[in-house]
Amino acid sequence: MTTVPHGGWAWQWLGRVRAVVGRRSQALELIGKSTLAAGASWYVAHDLVAAQTPAFAPFAAVLIMQVTVYQSMLQALRYLAAVCAGVFVQAGLGIMAGPGLITFVLVALITLAIGRWRHLGAQGTEVATAAFFAFSTYSASAGMRQSVEQLGQIILLVAIGCMIGVAVNFFLWPPMRYRSAESGIHTLAGDLSDLLADIHPSLREHGFDEERARQWRRRATEIAWLVSQARAALHTAVESRHYNPRRLLPGNSRHKDFSAYRDVIDALERVTHQLASLTRTLHQWPQSEEGNECNRFLRDFADLLEAFADFTRPFSEIDENRLPRQAEELCAAATTVQDKRGRLVDRAQDSSLALNDPSRPYGILLAEATRLTEEAEHSCDMLHHATECTHRTTGTPAGNTA
Repeated sequence: MTTVPHGGWAWQWLGRVRAVVGRRSQALELIGKSTLAAGASWYVAHDLVAAQTPAFAPFAAVLIMQVTVYQSMLQALRYLAAVCAGVFVQAGLGIMAGPGLITFVLVALITLAIGRWRHLGAQGTEVATAAFFAFSTYSASAGMRQSVEQLGQIILLVAIGCMIGVAVNFFLWPPMRYRSAESGIHTLAGDLSDLLADIHPSLREHGFDEERARQWRRRATEIAWLVSQARAALHTAVESRHYNPRRLLPGNSRHKDFSAYRDVIDALERVTHQLASLTRTLHQWPQSEEGNECNRFLRDFADLLEAFADFTRPFSEIDENRLPRQAEELCAAATTVQDKRGRLVDRAQDSSLALNDPSRPYGILLAEATRLTEEAEHSCDMLHHATECTHRTTGTPAGNTA
C-alpha cells in the first residue's frame, strides 16, 4: 500500500470522523429545537388559546424546522400560504355548494392543482391536506358562524406554530455552517490526492495491471459524487448566513459569500473529470506497450502526477483565514507541475513513441498532462484573485494570514 505523505490518510480519516459526528450533532440539534418548538406551540394553542384542535400548532412548528434560519423562514411562509389557500378554497366552495361529495371532489381537484405551483415547493401537497382537514371541520360544525371560527382558528394555529418554530431557530444559537463547507472541500481534495498518490508509484515502477487500473477508474468515478456533497455543504453554509444574528458577531463577520470556495469546488470538479479520463486511459493500456522508452514516459508521467498530488493536497487543509498563504503555496506547487509537464513533453518528443497515433495512449496522456497543468495554473490565479477581492472588501492587507 502506498504511504500518503504528511500523514494524509490520518487527516482524511479524522475528517470523515468529524463529518459523521457533525451530521449526528446536527440531527440532535434539530430534534432538540423541534421538541422545544412543539412544546411551546402546544402550550400556546392548548393552554392560552384553548383551541379545539391544538395539534395544528406543534405540527406546523416541527414541519418548518430546518437546518438554517433562512430555510425555516422560507418553509414557514410556504406552509402558511399553502394552508391559507386550502382553507379559503374549501370555505368558498363550502359556502356555495355545501358539504357534499361533489364539493369535496371539487375541493380536491382545485387544491391539488394549486399545490403544483412551483413557488410552494415541497409544501405544495399541504394545500390539499389543509383543505381536507378544513372540509372535515366544516362538515362537523353546527352552523356557518362556528364553521368560519374553526376555519379561522386553523390558520391562526398554523401561524402560531410557524412563528414559534422560526423564533426557536432564530434565537436558540442558529447554526453557521461554514465549517461544513470547508469539510466538504477537505474530503474531496483529500480523496483526489490519495488516488494520485496511489497511481504515481505504480506508474514509476510500471507495476500496474488491468485490475489495478480498474480500481483506479472506479475510485475516480466514486470521487465524482463528493463534488455534489461539497456543493451542497457550501450551499448550506451560504444559506446559514441569511437572517442569522450570529453573523454580526466579530468571529463570524469575516465570512462573506464564500466565492473562493465556489471557485475551489469548480476547480476540483474539473480535476475529478480529468482524473476519470486519465484512469480510463490507464485501464485501457495495451499490453503490447513496453520497452525502455515506454517505461521512461511512464516515469516522467508519474513525476507529473506526484507534483500534482502535492498541488491538490493543500486543498484538503484549506482554511479561509489562511487563504493568502495557501495561495502562495499552491502557486509554488503549480510551478513544479509546469516544470514536470515541460520535462515530460520534451523527453516524449525526443523519443520514437507514436505521440500522434490516436490508437496509442501516449498522445492522450500528454493531452491530460496539459489539462492538469492548465488547471493548476488557473486554480492558482483564481485563488490569488479571490484573496485580493476578499481583502479589498474587508480592508485587510493581502499578506495578512491571521
